[in-house]
Amino acid sequence: MDSVLVTGGSGFLASHCILKLLAAGYPVRTTLRRIARQAEVRAMLREGGMNGEARLEFVEADLLKDDGWADAVRGCRYVMHVASPFPVAVPKHEDDVIKPARDGTLRVLRAAREAGVERMVLTSSFAAIGYGHPDQDKPFDETSWTNLDGFGVQPYQKSKTLAERAAWEFVASHNGHMELAVVNPVGIFGPALGPDYSTSLILVQRLLDGAMPGCPRISFGVVDVRDVADLHLRAMTSPAAKGERFLAVDGAFMSILDIAKVLKDRMGDAGKRVPTRQLPDWLIRFGAAFDRAARQILPELGRNKQAVSDKAKAVLGWQPRSREDAILASGESMLRLGLLKSRK
Repeated sequence: MDSVLVTGGSGFLASHCILKLLAAGYPVRTTLRRIARQAEVRAMLREGGMNGEARLEFVEADLLKDDGWADAVRGCRYVMHVASPFPVAVPKHEDDVIKPARDGTLRVLRAAREAGVERMVLTSSFAAIGYGHPDQDKPFDETSWTNLDGFGVQPYQKSKTLAERAAWEFVASHNGHMELAVVNPVGIFGPALGPDYSTSLILVQRLLDGAMPGCPRISFGVVDVRDVADLHLRAMTSPAAKGERFLAVDGAFMSILDIAKVLKDRMGDAGKRVPTRQLPDWLIRFGAAFDRAARQILPELGRNKQAVSDKAKAVLGWQPRSREDAILASGESMLRLGLLKSRK
């Protein structure tokens, strides 16, 4: 079967993509910035029930350097470019996230094209779709792009938008010799495999640890990491995915208070510390003067966006789990792995 390169193999989504590919019988190569982490990543994948470990290999490559990428893509028919920085707080310099996202994507694309890769699946984000716009009743879909000149667009949203646009422009300028498909997930939840997990799961961890005094008035989409990995595989193999974007979201957006209530109601004794009171907006604004993590969410206070995944369901037959099951799986896995400070 044809080999697949997955970039950033230590990451939350990338590790689940590797598990999905191995289960489907593909030989998988994955990149790490430091090859010394290979044993650690293998242990994470075993935690996820890895099937076919003999078909997995690692190479060292960094998104900010050319070294290693020719070896990484050699002999691969497909590439899943998943690696990209997602800061918990607003970075001191926006280029700290923009440069590895945009330049790294182009670096992988160039190497893939030179190696004769047939199709690349790029992990973009709802961050490249639904920001910098006035409030609207219509749900966002794949036809929308984040307005980089709009109000409140943060460096992360800029990084994902610029990286995805650069990818489409690269493929268009090279006469279609390599195909591109893009997956745009909302907030990714689901089972952690180890200490490397998504920024979304930090929210679950903090709620379960009782580290938050209450819930800011923020809403966002929720999707399970296993379903995002499944959508990547469908986008990689379906002829209909060529040249298309696919939003990955399950149902209506949820507020942090909604998420807290799921954890409180369904995590039993482990959910006792979860706060279920709404924090006033003025308190978040005050805190943002001292806390860069709070500063990152300020533009989204009280906003109620929606997005739909009708295209992924109709074109690729994608059927995601429920939002509640994704949140519960996040909490249960963190409890099982001893990642909750209050439960160690």
